[in-house]
Amino acid sequence: MSDLDDLQQGVEALLQECEQRLATVEQRGQAENRTTESRKVNQNATGKNRSKNRAANQAALELLIEAYPQTFSRDAVRPLKIGIQEDLIADEKLARNRIKRALATYVRSIAYLKSVQEGAERVDLKGEACGQVSAGEAEHAANRLKEIRDQRRQRQQDERRQEKEARKQQKEDRINRKLEALVKLKGR
Repeated sequence: MSDLDDLQQGVEALLQECEQRLATVEQRGQAENRTTESRKVNQNATGKNRSKNRAANQAALELLIEAYPQTFSRDAVRPLKIGIQEDLIADEKLARNRIKRALATYVRSIAYLKSVQEGAERVDLKGEACGQVSAGEAEHAANRLKEIRDQRRQRQQDERRQEKEARKQQKEDRINRKLEALVKLKGR
């Protein structure tokens, strides 16, 4: 009889552990659902706006490239003249808001930041040289590139951490399902 008693005590201990785990998982799940739902609402709103803005910025940049192919290019990116925005506005080929969007997109691109090297020639609207990049400007561009790389690295680390947490959660869920199966077996 002692073997049977030991087995019964073992099963009861497993059942208690299972009930505790289930309660913990249910509490965690409820808290995560509340957080996830609010996060999804916020992400969808900002995600849609971000996509629209990105599309509008790219469209404005395409117009700028078409209007001034000797200055703007996706392939042969060169540093722009200081004050080129005022020249573009005065030229009146594009609307002011499109010029601002396009320039912001262009000068924040990695290709542009890489082109801003000390001593590199700046270009005007005709594609002609008009000044050089200073050491301070080159340093600023290099720092911005470093920030972008750091942000990407951080984003990748965050994604890996989230994947690891998801795998851990899946493992816990599998254990809990197995414990539930044991509970059902005991109940028979």
